Amino acid sequence: MIVPGGGISLDGERWVACRPGFFLPVRVLSRLFRRLFLERLVTAHNAGCLQFFGEHARLSDHKAFTAYLAPLRKAEWVVYAKRPFGGPEAVLAYLSRYTHRVAIANSRLIALDDTGVTFKWKDYRAKGRERFKLMTLAVDEFIRRFLIHVLPSGFHRIRHYGLFANGGRAENIARARQLLSVPAMQRESGDADSTDDGEPQELSHPCPCCGGRMIIIETFERGTAPRYRPNTSIRIDTS
Repeated sequence: MIVPGGGISLDGERWVACRPGFFLPVRVLSRLFRRLFLERLVTAHNAGCLQFFGEHARLSDHKAFTAYLAPLRKAEWVVYAKRPFGGPEAVLAYLSRYTHRVAIANSRLIALDDTGVTFKWKDYRAKGRERFKLMTLAVDEFIRRFLIHVLPSGFHRIRHYGLFANGGRAENIARARQLLSVPAMQRESGDADSTDDGEPQELSHPCPCCGGRMIIIETFERGTAPRYRPNTSIRIDTS
C-alpha cells in the first residue's frame, strides 16, 4: 500500500501535510500489534486450535493460559521500522516487480517433458553462482503453484483511492504539484504540439502494443546492424 504524506484541503487552496512520524509511530504500532496478536491467540485457544505438550500441557486449561498471557500484555513488544535505504524510488521499484510481472519469467523455464517442468530458482542462503539452482516439478504441481499467483474473480491487482481515484486523478495530481511547488512534467515537443487543448493529444511514436510513448534511440537501414549497444541487458516484460 502506498499512502501519500498529506492531502489537499477541502477548499483546494493548500496542501495539508501529516505530522512527522504520524504514519508509522513505532510505539503505537508495537502496542497495536501486541493487542491483535494476543487477541487472535486467545481466540485460537478458545476454538481448540492450540495443542500443548510436556511441561506446557497445563496451558490447555483456560485459566492457566490466561494467567500465562497476563505478563505479555504489559511487556513492550519491539516493532522494527526504518526508512528505506534507496528512498521512495527503491520502494516503488520493489513493488512494481510484484504488480507488473507474471509469477515466473520465461527466461527461468529450462525444460518441459514427461518428467515435469524444470526451472531456475534463487536460493538466498547461498552466494555467488551457487545461488541459482534448478528444480523439477510435476506438471500438475507446477500449474498449481503458478495458479496461486492468479487473482480470484472480482479482485484487482491495483486499486486507487482518494487523490489517485480514476475520476479526478489528473486534476488532483496537477493541483498537488502546484500547491507543493513541484515543476510540471516536461512533455516531448512532438507529443505536445496540439492546436486544440480540448482534444486528446496523440503521441508521435506510440507503442503498437500498449499505446505508450516510445523513444527512438537509433534509425538504421534495412539489412544493416545497429550501432547502439546498451550498457545493460534489455529485459522485456511479458506480463
